[in-house]
Formats: sequence, C-alpha cells, structure tokens
Amino acid sequence: MKKYFLFMIAGFALSAQAQEVSDAMRYAQDNLTGTARFRGMSGAFGALGGDFSAIGVNPAGSAVFTTNQIAITLSNYSTSNKSRYFGTTTKENDNSFDLNQLGAIWVFENQDTSSNWKKFTVAANYENVSNFDNQFHASGFNPTNSVAQYFSSHANGIPLGDITNIPFGSMTYREQQAYFGYYGFLINPAANTDNNTVYTSNAPIGGNYYQENFIESTGYNGKLSFNGGVQLTDRFYFGLNLNSHFTDYTRVTNFYEDYMDTPGNNPNSGPQGLRFRNELYTYGNGFSFQVGAIAKVTPELRVGIAYESPTWFRLNEELRQSMVVDCPDCGTRNPVIVDPNLTMIYPSYRLQTPGKYTGSLAYVFGKYGLISIDYAMKDYSNIRFRPSNDYSQTNAQFESLLDATSEVRIGAEAKAKQWSFRGGYRFEQSPYKNGKTIGDLQGFSAGLGYNFGGTRLDAAYSYAKRDMQQTFFSQGLVDATTVKSVSNNVTLTLLLDL
Repeated sequence: MKKYFLFMIAGFALSAQAQEVSDAMRYAQDNLTGTARFRGMSGAFGALGGDFSAIGVNPAGSAVFTTNQIAITLSNYSTSNKSRYFGTTTKENDNSFDLNQLGAIWVFENQDTSSNWKKFTVAANYENVSNFDNQFHASGFNPTNSVAQYFSSHANGIPLGDITNIPFGSMTYREQQAYFGYYGFLINPAANTDNNTVYTSNAPIGGNYYQENFIESTGYNGKLSFNGGVQLTDRFYFGLNLNSHFTDYTRVTNFYEDYMDTPGNNPNSGPQGLRFRNELYTYGNGFSFQVGAIAKVTPELRVGIAYESPTWFRLNEELRQSMVVDCPDCGTRNPVIVDPNLTMIYPSYRLQTPGKYTGSLAYVFGKYGLISIDYAMKDYSNIRFRPSNDYSQTNAQFESLLDATSEVRIGAEAKAKQWSFRGGYRFEQSPYKNGKTIGDLQGFSAGLGYNFGGTRLDAAYSYAKRDMQQTFFSQGLVDATTVKSVSNNVTLTLLLDL
C-alpha cells in the first residue's frame, strides 16, 4: 500500500524539492502543433488567419473567418533520441497518437451596412501544445565519476544525526538524497558521530564505472482558448485570447551503475552495483492572454502583429524514490533495498514563462496561393519561479544561463481547383547562451488538402531535429550525454462549415 507524506509548511518548497532550469523549460518552449494546414506551412500564419491554430499565433485571425466552422485534428507523434555517452551510442524511439486540436467558431455579420464594423467572431479552441510522450536511454563507461558523488554532494554539510534520526518524511530533499547514499552504502561519513558533516564516496577507486540511464515520460500540456475578434472596414482585424492551461506530466527515471569492470573493485566486499529509481509526477494549471491585429496593406499584402503574455502556472509535484544495491557484505540481506515507501507531496509553486512578440508578413496571389513569414522573439531569461525569495538562486540561473531568442517560420500554399499543396520551414535559436544544452531547432513540413465544398480534409507531415546535452543528475554526476533528437509528425484535420 502506498504511503503519502505532505509537507505542510510552504517554506519547505525550496529545500524539499528544488526546481531546476530544465523543469521550467518544459513549459516555456513552443512546439509546432495544431491543424494540418497550420503544420503543413510550419505555423507561418500570423498575418493570414482563417485557421483555428492561426488564432493561437495571432488572435485577430478569427476575424478573417467568413463562416461558422468546427475542426478536429488527430496526430501521430514519433520521436527518436540517439544518445552518445563516453563513446557508446544508444537509440530509443517512442510513438503515440493524439487528439491534438478541437475547435469551433461563430461569425456574426453586422446587418448595418453603413457601419465600419463589419463583423465580430467568437471562438473556442483546444490544442495540445506539448506532447510529453518520450523515451531516452544512454549507457557507457564513465572513466572518473560515480553516482556516489551525487549522494555525497547532497550529504556534505548535513549532520549524520539528521540522516539517521529524522524520519524520512520530515527530511528536506537534500537530506533524503543523503539518506539513500548512506543506507545504500554508497557514501561513508568521515566520523561515525552525530555531528559529522563530511562524507566520501564508497565506490571502488579506479573509475571505469558502467552506467545506464533510462527515462520514460508521458503526459501533455494543453491550452483552451476563448477568442473574440472584430473586423473594421475591409482592411483591419483585431482579436483577443484568454487562455486556460493545464498540464499533466510523469517521468520515470531508472539509473543503473555497475562496478564489476572497475579496476579497484573487490567482488566480495562493498557495493557491486545499484539501481536508483525516481518517479516524478507534476500537474497543475495556468493562465495567459494574447492580443493581435492584422492589416491588409493592399488586397494582396497583409501584415500582422501579436503579443502573447507570460503563462502564469501553479504547479504541484509528487516524488517517489527507491534504490536496490548489490552489496554482499553490507548487511544481513543482499541485495540491500532502500525504500521508504513514501510518496512525497510537495507544496504547490508558481512558474512564470516568458512573453512572446510575433511580427508577420503575407502575400496572397489571388486564388492561386500565398506565401507567409512569421518572426517571433522570446526572452527565456525572464522565466521566474515564485515566490522569488524562495527561488532566488534558481531565478539567478535563468539570467546567467538563458538568452533571448528569435524564431522564423516560412510557409507557402499553392491551389489548383479543389486541391491545396503546402510546404514550410522553421528555425528556432537555442534558448541557452552556450547553444549546447538545448541546441538550435530546424524543421520542415509539407501538406495537402481537398475542399469538398462545405467540408475540407487536410493532411500534413512535419519533421524537426535538435541536438541537446543531458546530464543524469543535477549535481555530483554531471557528465553530459549528447543527444540527437528527431521528431516526425503526421496530422489529419477534418473541417466542417456549419
């Protein structure tokens, strides 16, 4: 039976489970999602409108609609992660299906023909802005660093008496990690006294530690948008979105380390290997708003501008950890099992993602097609955990590690009778100043559609690649794994006039 422990004191939020830069980046980055027409043009829709996902770029896009419509989108989401860790290459794939988008819009024409206000629109649209289904696997021989250094880095400075006498559920996060290291025989205190605060690694000396890390994540980040739009004369369109965000994320990490090939290992004494399991569950909700405008400079040339506010999230986390250690002389039972059998429920915390500015330009070739360009700016160094006093160290890391970025999306569409043919390209700069932790993103897309009259069917394929560097732990064992991540998406949208 699972046991749960709730930290009742809000001030424990930082010390109990310290949030990291990578946790914030999970919700701060955009993904190419939405309808097949939108994806087929790589999301370059800020000056065009007339598409449900375009409303998510520029809310004024709703006022471009001329009829009441509903749309539903299904997607197949596939990822491939190729990792390299100290010369060893591994590859992991994941594949999932997703109800990616569902929306409806109502268009109300102004019956007063003398008025400059031509119409107003009301829309509701749901999109899965992030699909968290993913798998990552890395393995190799680390020449110098053991996971014992992760545990000792947490334990140093903590009195041994706190590790041995305080109930696990009342410990801070650092003390809990020290607990696993101590009772898993991976760290040794310098002195066996309650006031000892110095610990050393108990891993065999000599390096060449075989390590594996397998991460499986599931979940989503969804956005429900309520939109209002108006058209002024035949040239200007304005819109507003009020967005409700909700997220559900689960990550299971299994780390394995083996000492059989370590030169200094004694196979009859001390730890021979271990498996450290972490199960993290994050859930919560948030709010944001968007404003935008589109202008027809000429019947062919259109420009758009939009602002997306930060998203203000309130998030909750639950964490469960356990460890199994192969140690023939560490106690009366082998393997040694360190499992407090507790799911830690931490106090909720707040996250503010960065705002975003988008400028757009489009040229429409009558009934024959169009070309569109979006340029967006976002400053990731503005990410903040709240309350600021509790997260001052992490918030300082956002400023020192992250940077302002630019994103370019280019899309085109050609029409031939009922058929539409689409293609697109997008480029997004790395949000990190070093350009390596998360690298630049490049993507391509293609799509087609067929208009049956009151019904349209669209299909799209999109491809994106990005290189990253991922560490197994946030401290102690921080050797980086190089990851080449590739995503492939196939999307199908059915759109109906009402």
